Amino acid sequence: MSLDAIVKGLLDEMAASPMPKLWEVSPAQGREMYRMIANTMEPQGISIGKTENMSIPGPAAPIQIRIYTPVASGGTALPVLVYFHGGGFVIGDLETHDPLCRTLANETGAKVIAVDYRLAPEHKFPAAPEDSYAAVKWVETNAASLGVDPNRIAVGGDSAGGNLAAVVCQMAKQKGGPHIVFQLLIYPVTQLRANTDSMKSFAEGYFLEKKTMDWFFDQYTTPGTDPNDPRVSPLAAADLSGLPRAYVVTAGFDPLRDEGKAYADKLNRAGVAAVYVDYPSMIHGFFGMSGVIPQARQAITDASAALRKAFG
Repeated sequence: MSLDAIVKGLLDEMAASPMPKLWEVSPAQGREMYRMIANTMEPQGISIGKTENMSIPGPAAPIQIRIYTPVASGGTALPVLVYFHGGGFVIGDLETHDPLCRTLANETGAKVIAVDYRLAPEHKFPAAPEDSYAAVKWVETNAASLGVDPNRIAVGGDSAGGNLAAVVCQMAKQKGGPHIVFQLLIYPVTQLRANTDSMKSFAEGYFLEKKTMDWFFDQYTTPGTDPNDPRVSPLAAADLSGLPRAYVVTAGFDPLRDEGKAYADKLNRAGVAAVYVDYPSMIHGFFGMSGVIPQARQAITDASAALRKAFG
């Protein structure tokens, strides 16, 4: 399968752009660059029933969340997707993923709660998974006041956010809750500094680059971080049995493709029903490019259908 023609055009534009690489700038500059890219790639002005920003208790400091209520919400308790944004644990925020969360809420009929977990390097691992777990626990505890069904909680995320969604499911299994029914893993990071064929084949020139991943991990971890700690490398967990059903998305020209597939395969081997979907002509980050890539829009619709089915 060849690269999607629209994607190739975008990559050619990026290659000709004077914009520096992420690893050449500070985290603060990287965050601003990401906001600029998101604003140009994502659809704007998506109507939704309601959005609400809240501050909830966290393990170290309050966590900011944004609650998205779909247009047709009715009066009954809704299913809920707790969503963790991508950005390598360093960049990204509630704004960069606002259009995606609006779309997911409208297409699934569920409330979506986006979590502004602590970022590195200001807050190193395991701050992000600790915040993420605390947020899902809070949602379950406060389900009644939120108008959501505590028996229909899903988690999801893209890239680093997919890592956090997978990790939260493992933490919930170990801690005996909260009860999570589904995990949506969009081109997830599943292994610290993976050395896969796709990481080598697409190391440079396909939006996400190996040097960028190395830079992210340099910000996120410390020299003492165990690469096989499942809280940073969910693929390294010895036993994946008993985890929630999963829908795992990868992109054909993504350095993270192989580790995403490996996680889906390992879930299935452990008896967890994991649907694996690869978009062979796409690149990393394409869910956040649905304003310019038609197949990205279709992929979001596909994932939303999987969520609706999981919620019943």
